[in-house]
Amino acid sequence: MQPMSVGRNILVVGGAGYVGEMLCHQLSLREDVALVIALDKEPQSDFSKSLKKVVYIQHNMADVGWEDQVVPHQPDTVIHTAWQIRALYGQAGEQWRWNVEGTDRVFGFAFTQPSVRKLIYFSTASLYSARADNRFEHLFREDEPFRDDDYIYAREKRVTEEHLKKRYETAKAAGAAVPQITVLRPAAITGPRGRYMRVRFGLQSALQGNLAGGFLNRCVRLMTASMPAPAGWVRQFIHEDDVNDIVMKCTLEDMLWSYEVFNIVPVSEPVYAHDMAEAVGKRIIPVKPWMVRLAFWFFWHITRGRIPTCPGAWRVYSYPLLMSGDKLAQIYRCLYTSKEAFQFTDGRYEEWVPEDQRRLRPSK
Repeated sequence: MQPMSVGRNILVVGGAGYVGEMLCHQLSLREDVALVIALDKEPQSDFSKSLKKVVYIQHNMADVGWEDQVVPHQPDTVIHTAWQIRALYGQAGEQWRWNVEGTDRVFGFAFTQPSVRKLIYFSTASLYSARADNRFEHLFREDEPFRDDDYIYAREKRVTEEHLKKRYETAKAAGAAVPQITVLRPAAITGPRGRYMRVRFGLQSALQGNLAGGFLNRCVRLMTASMPAPAGWVRQFIHEDDVNDIVMKCTLEDMLWSYEVFNIVPVSEPVYAHDMAEAVGKRIIPVKPWMVRLAFWFFWHITRGRIPTCPGAWRVYSYPLLMSGDKLAQIYRCLYTSKEAFQFTDGRYEEWVPEDQRRLRPSK
């Protein structure tokens, strides 16, 4: 497929986040992109300030007013990556407003702004729900129904996807013009940018000892000196370069669908607990799911949410939840397998990895 016409103006909602800022960077490098509008409630980073073509708007997507700042730039594509993933302790109502009501505002903008032709929305694998009766052999597919979950991240994402589908169906039934919609449900996103350039609090950073100083992070590093792992623990990973290339394809090429959903995950073996332990040089300590649940409850309350162990999240670390990437493979072939994305440090942001920590894939 050939790229669409040059001079695209693209709105990235969540432009200060891990994925959002990466997309702003990569889009700004393209000759067929004229302008990138980055919207985020957080201040602009020094890295973002160095990017040409980027107009930064600091504004919470849930609050009134950002639309008036965006409209003059006439974006033709909206890429929604924003989310308050780390649950706000004791502030469930405010978090719901930020995430669900804020996302509804973004959807409303995309459906009513005449210049917008495409909407790309980042959802989550958690919609399928990590449960005790899940099996390693079952790969969830895009057409399987959502399942209720008390994990607030999964619940909020489920509601926003339901809102998006309903808005689309209502507009189509009324004969209104609608943007092309692409929903992406990613596996765990990883790569040198996420692990070294802007270190995030997450499983891989904790296991590899990449978390910066501070009492809580020192506690986490101490707890993960060995690797506690339930029997059902398994993960799928997708490399940040693949995430970028999938978004570029859906944004800049003429795709044929009107509304489509993709699990974005490589068609490859997942990463089991023994693979993770081997990759980070640690031994496994077998634990039971109830132990994980108890530990999550304790750290959620004792740190008042500063260690992200909110209710329901313990199941993601206890039970299998694996997706099929077959549908994605029909339009895109991932550069990295799940294990390669987890184990190796090469990629477009490899320069940020210290020389003594680089692990490059063997030449194929």
